[in-house]
Amino acid sequence: MKPVLSLFALCLLASNSALAALDIAALERAMANPERPAEDKARDASRQAPRVLDFLGLEAGMTVLDINASAGWYTEVLSYATGPNGKVYMQNRAGGRAAEAAAARAARLPNVEQWDDMGTLPANSIDFAITALNFHDFHNSNPEAAQGILGQVRAALKPGGILGVIDHEGTPGADNATLHRIAFDEAVKAIISAGYALVGSSEVLNNDDDDHSVGPFDPALGRDTDRMVLKFVKL
Repeated sequence: MKPVLSLFALCLLASNSALAALDIAALERAMANPERPAEDKARDASRQAPRVLDFLGLEAGMTVLDINASAGWYTEVLSYATGPNGKVYMQNRAGGRAAEAAAARAARLPNVEQWDDMGTLPANSIDFAITALNFHDFHNSNPEAAQGILGQVRAALKPGGILGVIDHEGTPGADNATLHRIAFDEAVKAIISAGYALVGSSEVLNNDDDDHSVGPFDPALGRDTDRMVLKFVKL
């Protein structure tokens, strides 16, 4: 059961309500273009990116950081959504998996730049950062290192900049490290302690058929886990 947002968080959400909404229909059309890889399109139904990014507050023209982007599924969607006046930094740990696919994708998308070292991004330069389906690995393996990553992201974000977190939800007290999950309250506590405020939680990626007892790659789930979608802002 996800907690009700605080009055403070609701006020922050209200203060952002005047921002222009993402054009969901236009993004869906862009994602259907024939140049986009078929294997990317196969994940669209479970990821619901237009609805997720609309909830998180992404706008055209923003400067965006895709944290630990891997091969860049979200990077490409962010590229379409931010448009020709936007910029997307595709970040991966040096030598990480899918490096060749990431490089090919960055070369194909004119508003995307690979930038592996988050610590060298200019301070207060990023409007919107996102980490999709990987915060659990950072936090579960080394909570202190995860705080360091969150700190680097915070330094790069503009005042009031957005951090979106999508992750496989786990059950409190379970072996979430082995299951590649993280409990809602644990994720929120870790991110708030790094200098962010939670301003929204969406159920757009809820899956009631996932009881959190198996990992994301279990065939029974068909890669469709119960996922939290969290919106934070830099304090």
